[in-house]
Amino acid sequence: MELLSVGQHIVQEIKQTSSLEWIGAVTGIGCVYLAAKQSIWNWPVGIISVLAYVIVFYESKLFGDAGLQIYFLGTGIYGWYFWLRKKERHEKPVTSLTPRQYIWVIIATLILSGLLGLFLHKFTSTNVPYIDGCCTAISFMAQLLMTRKVLQNWALWIFVDICYVPLYIYKSLYVTAILYVILLVLACLGYIDWRREYNKIKAEGDNA
Repeated sequence: MELLSVGQHIVQEIKQTSSLEWIGAVTGIGCVYLAAKQSIWNWPVGIISVLAYVIVFYESKLFGDAGLQIYFLGTGIYGWYFWLRKKERHEKPVTSLTPRQYIWVIIATLILSGLLGLFLHKFTSTNVPYIDGCCTAISFMAQLLMTRKVLQNWALWIFVDICYVPLYIYKSLYVTAILYVILLVLACLGYIDWRREYNKIKAEGDNA
């Protein structure tokens, strides 16, 4: 009976989901699918998603995620411009991090995670400051790597999507939690596609 009650509660919450959350979820799925296909249209679709979610997350007191949407807006505009500029010359190739870049990405993400968690704990009313801060920091780095078409952006998205699902369930954002399960699958497919493309480019370079 308890399980049935939980299920009914979730269904009821989904029915009460705001139109903004639905818009953010649908366009979010579209954005990641298009990014996995290396389509430049992922950026304008993503911009619609972040504009919706900045309000949804702020109202849910996920202030780190709300601030992250502002960052996503900026990187969305930059990524759109960067991919468009490269497309005019040549198709921007997929690249990979060097060992030194791996280290710097990990260090930068850990530092940013701690600073954001501390800031949210001290200056906001959120009850999940460090989890919110950690997920925000990882997403920040993943988005930065995506704008430069770096393969490892997908590995970061896979990890943070796994973290986000229980966080959004805890915050009763069930549609968004379902969205992130779908995004997790798309991120895995994106990594496979980009990895295949990177290996192809690398093989062509080795044979040149």
